[in-house]
Amino acid sequence: MHRKLVINEAAHENRVALLEDGNIVELFIERGDESDIVGNIYKGRVQRVLPGIQAAFVDIGLQQAAFIYVDDVLGDRFNDLEQLLIDNESYENQTPDPAQESPKLDVYSHDFHIEELISDGQDIMVQVAKSPIGTKGARVTSHVSMPGRFLVLMPTSEHIGISKRIEDPDERSRLKEIVLGLRREPFGYIVRTAAEGIREEKLASEMTFLNNLWGNIQRKYKSAPTPSLLHQELSLNLRAVRDLLIHEAESLVIDSPAGYKKILSFLDIYMPSLKENVALHESSEPVFNAYNLEGDISRALKKKVWLKSGGYIVIEHTEALVAIDVNTGRYVGKHNLEETILKTNLEAVKEIAYQVRLRDLGGIIIIDFIDMEKKSNQEKVFHELKEAFKRDRSKTNILPMSEMGLIQMTRKRSKKPLSRMLCEACLYCEGEGFLISKKSICYNIYREIRQEGQDSMGVRLTLKVNPQIAELLHGEENRLIGDLEKITGKQIVIYPNSNYHIEEFEIFESYTK
Repeated sequence: MHRKLVINEAAHENRVALLEDGNIVELFIERGDESDIVGNIYKGRVQRVLPGIQAAFVDIGLQQAAFIYVDDVLGDRFNDLEQLLIDNESYENQTPDPAQESPKLDVYSHDFHIEELISDGQDIMVQVAKSPIGTKGARVTSHVSMPGRFLVLMPTSEHIGISKRIEDPDERSRLKEIVLGLRREPFGYIVRTAAEGIREEKLASEMTFLNNLWGNIQRKYKSAPTPSLLHQELSLNLRAVRDLLIHEAESLVIDSPAGYKKILSFLDIYMPSLKENVALHESSEPVFNAYNLEGDISRALKKKVWLKSGGYIVIEHTEALVAIDVNTGRYVGKHNLEETILKTNLEAVKEIAYQVRLRDLGGIIIIDFIDMEKKSNQEKVFHELKEAFKRDRSKTNILPMSEMGLIQMTRKRSKKPLSRMLCEACLYCEGEGFLISKKSICYNIYREIRQEGQDSMGVRLTLKVNPQIAELLHGEENRLIGDLEKITGKQIVIYPNSNYHIEEFEIFESYTK
């Protein structure tokens, strides 16, 4: 499978698409707002501690206050951290024993209450773990992690971890021994997939760089005002190079000469051998058009997605979860009902995995497959779904199909899904997705005039409505106006106004004809 990164860089928006065999599977967007601040480190101030939910609001200088849970607060646990380091001082000199789990520093194991760790008005260093989503502010943590190309520095932990994608036991042991040998500070590290086969000198250089960066952040924290940004994560383009190039994608193409030069300069420092995998798109045709991506992006914003067989899936966002419904649609099959249903469900599995990944849907996801009688068919759909999500870089947990044909799953969410990033609530229906029918509006007007008209002292009533409602009241529902004139004894004059919302109407009294 060939993977490629396609980058569209503009003055106010950057878009990065990850392609697999020419099909877009992931899309990342960065704009000049607060939509993507994961990884940023701030000096914040605790606004309010909430013992009832063991959380607190933190002002980090954004429009919405961030929130932090008790497990994400380090607080006075720095003292416990120091004591645990003393208790584990012989750890660095130990030879790793594959048969025995290495001792780990665990600052989470103590039973703390948030009011014991932080207080209102206190300054605190935090890192954004989840960007603001909807009405929710950013989720932050005191447990900072700073990613490099080969290592992730965790200054508040002592744990050494190796990427699960590095499967060779000998290579895992080699990398762990190198990191343990290089470590001079009581910091934790995660060895990333990109470190596989890398020489010790490169790991040492990056470890020094990350340690110095953390030292600079700590010094800045002491002198910076509150709230303020202490460290900003790399731009979207450079994060894509650091995290996706080679291990997720074999090549990269970008349409901006300036962005192209920045990427080459970045690779000069971290991975010069990758420079030949980067190309500049010089055609006058927009790069996303050249790879036929705009249509797929537009399709990912629609609720209904058609399958090749004629079936379709419907994807609905709710406040608490995402619901996905599978339907046979126009597909009628060839042999029997069970076979038709199974084929539709299996085709839907691939499309669901694709759409979830492309739309970056997260949280709780409920999938309503078409009911199947055979248990073996239910298990086949479940296993195919698990297999389809193996390519997903986000953590997922999928439960077996229930008796009602539902599959429940969760997917890690750290930012807004694609639809929330590219769309906003309809100003006309105010995000409801439905409007009151025109006939119902006419009956609402009838009831309103009947109630108010009898008490009115005027001789005429003027009704201002949307032109579509005016047309209905003059035509099909004209009898309502006739009945109202008889009941109220007043003339009713209808004035259409194109500025009125279709559900909006106003009634005025007139004392002269």
